[in-house]
Amino acid sequence: MELPLVVGVDGSNGSIDAVDWAVDEAARHGLPLRLVHASLWARYEGVVPATSPERPAEQILVEHIVGSATERARLRNPDVKITADVIPADAASALLEEGNHAAAVVTGSRGRGELKGLLLGSVGLAVAARANCPVIVVRGDRAGLAGSHGRILFGAGEPGECGKAARFAVREAEARGCVLDVVRAWRCPAYEAVDHPAQAQEPAHQHEEQAGAVLDALLADVTGDHPAVRVSRTTVEGPARKVLVHRSAAADLVVVGARRSSGHLGLQLGRVNHTLLHHAACPVAVVPLRG
Repeated sequence: MELPLVVGVDGSNGSIDAVDWAVDEAARHGLPLRLVHASLWARYEGVVPATSPERPAEQILVEHIVGSATERARLRNPDVKITADVIPADAASALLEEGNHAAAVVTGSRGRGELKGLLLGSVGLAVAARANCPVIVVRGDRAGLAGSHGRILFGAGEPGECGKAARFAVREAEARGCVLDVVRAWRCPAYEAVDHPAQAQEPAHQHEEQAGAVLDALLADVTGDHPAVRVSRTTVEGPARKVLVHRSAAADLVVVGARRSSGHLGLQLGRVNHTLLHHAACPVAVVPLRG
């Protein structure tokens, strides 16, 4: 049985963007779509039959949110198989549990009731940091949300650790028929710098060559089964988080890996992931890497 693409819905503008994005993504990959609304009210109060004249206002709101999201998804693509459910839990817990049986989880950048000034809501951050499956936080400018750039951006991490995320990025590029922009950022440590300019170039050149070697090994490992994918390979000097945020302005999706530590329940996002989730100009896919 094929695992569904799960999207959290709560009636917010971010949720609406997430539903639209998730419908298109499900269609690209031939996946069923599961709409999930989390409601603590449903846990404590239960559900009154729809025919009852005394249904609580909270239940009416929940039914409206789920019904509207389902109708929107079906109108966007009638060919995608869609199911919907109300989960009696808080939003983060519900989506984390759903992620154990999902191809991926999709969330908006900020949910209903969260402060307007927030760059990223607490639910999206918690799910991206802890889920066992890939999580896509739908954010960015109009072009990034529309997928009009024809480019998937992948931030290559440490050697031997980013294969799962790289394969996710390759599949995305293949499904969309677009370019895969693979980037490895590098920096020359300050202690390697020397006073003479001619000598200073040598350590930098070595770090750049090492970054290129990482990309060569990674691409040889993950692109062999996907010969049709067009790959752009780039090494860039600078902090990875800044490099990727800058390049996200010309991407439809940025893909990064996130190391997970067994038994660790805290937030597990590095600086690169955290920065992208708050500032990228397109949706961000965080792919868990077990450590």
